Amino acid sequence: MDVVDGVTRSRMMAGILGKNTRPELIVRRYLHACGYRYRLHHKDLPGKPDLVLPKYKLVIFVHGCFWHRHANCVYATSPSSRRDFWEEKLNGNISRDQRQISLLNAEGWRVIVVWECGLKHLRDELRFLNEMIVNFDEALQVWPDKPAKAMS
Repeated sequence: MDVVDGVTRSRMMAGILGKNTRPELIVRRYLHACGYRYRLHHKDLPGKPDLVLPKYKLVIFVHGCFWHRHANCVYATSPSSRRDFWEEKLNGNISRDQRQISLLNAEGWRVIVVWECGLKHLRDELRFLNEMIVNFDEALQVWPDKPAKAMS
């Protein structure tokens, strides 16, 4: 049972941003401070990646754990109302993300996925990005590789 009425819930959900989110801004500030220059939400690339570093043939997606279903993450909860709707919606997000990453890889782009939970709990560890941008050879890199667990 929802704790707010339908009109209030609708207004709250409509206020959720698709770009320029707090986690995305954290990553952007860090990369800019490190001297990287990037393009935002490049419409010509599959999935309109949050950040594009053309010099490195690299795209970065900053994913919210709820919306993109970070596996085994404490923030990837499932709503208790309208379960069928939400299951279809969130599973569709996962499928779309996988398709877009495959298309980017096919075009020769390297992909980094940064999860929201990593930024919430490991904000001081952003220096990993610098090393990943320059050194990694894999087509897909995910950070953090272990999702946030419930706090004891």
